[in-house]
Amino acid sequence: MSNPFDLTGRTAAITGASRGIGQATARALLEAGADVIALQRSAVSAELEETAERLGRRIDTVPVDLTSEESIAGAITAALAASEVHILVNNAGTQIRHDAVEFPLADFDTVMQVNLRAVFQLCQGFGAPMLERGEGKIVNLASMLTFQGGFRVPAYAASKGAVGQLTKALSNEWAGRGVNVNAVAPGYFATDMNEALLADGNRSAQILERIPAGRWGKPDDLTGGVVFLSSRAADYIHGTILPIDGGWLGR
Repeated sequence: MSNPFDLTGRTAAITGASRGIGQATARALLEAGADVIALQRSAVSAELEETAERLGRRIDTVPVDLTSEESIAGAITAALAASEVHILVNNAGTQIRHDAVEFPLADFDTVMQVNLRAVFQLCQGFGAPMLERGEGKIVNLASMLTFQGGFRVPAYAASKGAVGQLTKALSNEWAGRGVNVNAVAPGYFATDMNEALLADGNRSAQILERIPAGRWGKPDDLTGGVVFLSSRAADYIHGTILPIDGGWLGR
């Protein structure tokens, strides 16, 4: 029997592979056999380049500014000119914290642009050729705040709630045409985005107390779920939001 998790011969485009969850996910995709196109402002890390070379895989960078519609459109065109893209992982996101009553509308718009509008544009751009071929995998990054409201993050909560609904909406239209659209929802992970929470001793302790696994997540904890949803093993999974949260939602 062939390995249904094997991504050999596939090319995955991923946003935000420069650090944290994105870097770990790009490495996992390479290790599963895929070539990778990293859509991000900066070049990929030496670690990822070394991983690709060791495995005989390719990893390329396509510059993109996720706050710019024109930049995203250009990046999609450049990526598709370089390779047929079989997998899209919408990993990149941004977070801005303010009390809701004081939340600047400009900051709200920035979060919604990067976390939602850019995701939709990327799904459209890479999804179109997938639909023409009749196959492809899209994995979006949702959040615990897809299900809950959080504190001092109204824009982020709104954007991630919308990512969950966008995932379902696209799945409803595209599942019958061979394209799987799903999402993973990270719990509380010890990454740069959560530095403010980790630095708040009281809030950090409250969060940790509620995680049945007894620890914050690490980037590598997420990668198996993304590889699974990118593989043939998930061919009959559509429109799901997979929590990877150490049991947070079950508490």
